[in-house]
Amino acid sequence: MSDTRIDMLYLSEPEMIQAGVTDIAGCIDVMEEVLVLVAEGRYRMAGSTANSHGAMITFPPSSPFPEMPQDASDRRFMAMDAYLGGRFDVAGVKWYGSNVDNREQGLPRSIHLIVLNDPTTGAPFAIMSGNLESAYRTAAVPGAAARRLAPEDAEVIGLIGPGAMNKSALDTFLTVRPGLRTVRINGRRRASSEAFADFVRERFPQITTIDIVDTAEEAVRGADVVSVAVTGLVGSENYPYIDGDWIKPGAFLSLPANLRMDEEYTLSGRARLVADAKAIYEAWAEEYPAPCHETAFGMIGLYWQDLIGLGKLDADRVVNIGDVLAGRDEGRESPEQPVLFSVGGMGVEDVAWGKTVYERAVELGIGTPLNLWETPALS
Repeated sequence: MSDTRIDMLYLSEPEMIQAGVTDIAGCIDVMEEVLVLVAEGRYRMAGSTANSHGAMITFPPSSPFPEMPQDASDRRFMAMDAYLGGRFDVAGVKWYGSNVDNREQGLPRSIHLIVLNDPTTGAPFAIMSGNLESAYRTAAVPGAAARRLAPEDAEVIGLIGPGAMNKSALDTFLTVRPGLRTVRINGRRRASSEAFADFVRERFPQITTIDIVDTAEEAVRGADVVSVAVTGLVGSENYPYIDGDWIKPGAFLSLPANLRMDEEYTLSGRARLVADAKAIYEAWAEEYPAPCHETAFGMIGLYWQDLIGLGKLDADRVVNIGDVLAGRDEGRESPEQPVLFSVGGMGVEDVAWGKTVYERAVELGIGTPLNLWETPALS
């Protein structure tokens, strides 16, 4: 008889840290592998095209049911399910709830949990805390792109949005461009920018200059690397804006969140348009009414997809970073050309980094074993 017992390993956040979830250099290496596998098509995600970001629960502006939450800024539940092939060969899901008001209770905006499954039987083998996993894989994706495309002699980084995403992003960019010495911080509130500056002083002593600036323009002008990580309400009137004329020649812009840019600059060819995976933006365009950048999410890649749908932008103008990393496509077309890198986020990244951390935990004997059953009551 076959063994019907199913055991899982539970990893708390402290145990995830012990197992190396914050190893940004290792995460960048893993994300490079993932992006190449995605470009080759060795993955599956949700939806009819296997490219959906996931399944989302939102809430109405009002409800006759007193227990039902009402719509609010960034309030949602999301399940990001994925299978990734190659050496990972794993299925799983990242499940999270999000509410900006969490911050008033000292909680993160989103609270994440990850489950990993055997891709053949479907049996779960790991359950783990997902906030740090999600933050570091989100930062490591632009890190993999920046390692190839950011200026080698980068010294100045501009950060728009002094939150958790840009904390891990700064770690990433200092890993791939250790010559960075100046950080410019632009946030909605002075207090959050000052708190971020304190974090930089404590965590990154190699930074010699920290400037808190009042505008996005001040953060962007003259910066070799820019990271925009601002979340909030959908609709371009709520997104931060960058004028193409502010961007330094040859700069690398990491864009994993809401952003608005002008159409003329986007269509001009002055910047190289690079996406983590073009197919996920195409899937969003099928799932949401146009223009998706206004109705779905604010990532700049969706703006590019809207322009493609209108026939204004040639689809070939947007390239997959996985094809660049594999040498199948070029990155910037000249040393002076800035690179705009859109990051939409994919469940395949979560299952890859989650499995990597799980394997380290097993090697180190970290975690709490959980038993699902010895034999199933129904079979």
